[in-house]
Amino acid sequence: MATEVLVPVLGESITEATVGEWLKQPGDKVAADEPIASLETDKVSVEVPSPVAGVMGEHAVKVGDTVQVGALLATVDAGGSAAAAPTPAPQPAVTESPAAAPANAAAALSPSVRRAVLEHGVDPSTITGTGKDGRLTKEDVAAAASSKPAAAASAPAPAAAPGAASGGRKEERVKMTRLRQTIAKRLKEAQNSAAMLTTFNDVDMSAVIEARAKYKDLFEKKHGVRLGFMGFFVKAATMALKDIPSVNASIEGDEIVYHDYADISVAVSAPNGLVVPVIRDAQDLSVAGIEKTIGDFGKRAKDGTLKMDEMKGGTFTISNGGVFGSLMSTPIINPPQSAVLGLHRIEERPVVVGGQVVVRPMMYLALSYDHRLIDGREAVTFLVALKNAIEDPTRILIDL
Repeated sequence: MATEVLVPVLGESITEATVGEWLKQPGDKVAADEPIASLETDKVSVEVPSPVAGVMGEHAVKVGDTVQVGALLATVDAGGSAAAAPTPAPQPAVTESPAAAPANAAAALSPSVRRAVLEHGVDPSTITGTGKDGRLTKEDVAAAASSKPAAAASAPAPAAAPGAASGGRKEERVKMTRLRQTIAKRLKEAQNSAAMLTTFNDVDMSAVIEARAKYKDLFEKKHGVRLGFMGFFVKAATMALKDIPSVNASIEGDEIVYHDYADISVAVSAPNGLVVPVIRDAQDLSVAGIEKTIGDFGKRAKDGTLKMDEMKGGTFTISNGGVFGSLMSTPIINPPQSAVLGLHRIEERPVVVGGQVVVRPMMYLALSYDHRLIDGREAVTFLVALKNAIEDPTRILIDL
């Protein structure tokens, strides 16, 4: 008996999604609650589980199609077996060329992974996936590509086929994911609606680096999570937001909404782009609690299991471009928030301390803010308060 698989309820105010990937093909065995498809919404990717165990039936929609909540995705033949699946008529044996294999294998990959496969020129069928359910990730493709030259060097180069074109220019058109479309729309809206300005400062990271080196092993042993820099910055930011409440506020119509809590949005890298989950009531969390929350977000962003409710809200955003090597940037506000803090890479630079030139590990800080609500004095005061807390972490402990 065929059981229909429908598009599930995706969250408040979300009525449609895009089919991102089919995880099961017609004739495949399926266990109850096993994911069979991945849907992309405005915020996250959502896996659709099979309601029953059996054999995957026909797909009702294709990858890239837009589907409404409650629409038919596919059918599953409950209790069936893979042997019962229709068998195609015998075809003459054909030896597949090496060039065709990667193309056929790439057809079942997500758009971002497929793009990486084409960029690196690797065969996805020869790579072991480390993602959920053994799926390939962009990192898997990059790792395979990095080991490719050594293997290729040991094999003799094949002779060029007569008349084969050398070089050549290629183009690939990949439809923007729904998540990327939403990101683009929201960022442009932020530029159009906010009077955006960016203020910079720099911070000496010596004290935090020393504290981290001294206590990181004990910290991990006690709390089960690594001690990073984001815990210090989030905690310092909540203290500075308390002192400068306008940076934590938002504009709604002709009213300013002030928040007596700090819900900190943190930008986390996911396979389809950056996502921004929210640390709720960060002002009440310890550095350990903050690090645990961020670690959990990062893991689930990679697995694609973040929930949409975890993306909603947020009164202030921290984005760390330093993990990718960024020296300086002007981050864009995440509406309806009024400010975003950009962190960057730590770099040893000569600075003057007490009349002497010394080398210190320095980081540039950037605060982009809505000038309609936050004036320059408040923006600078916020950054100075943050800088003071990071350069003297004892302030974080005694709330100064």
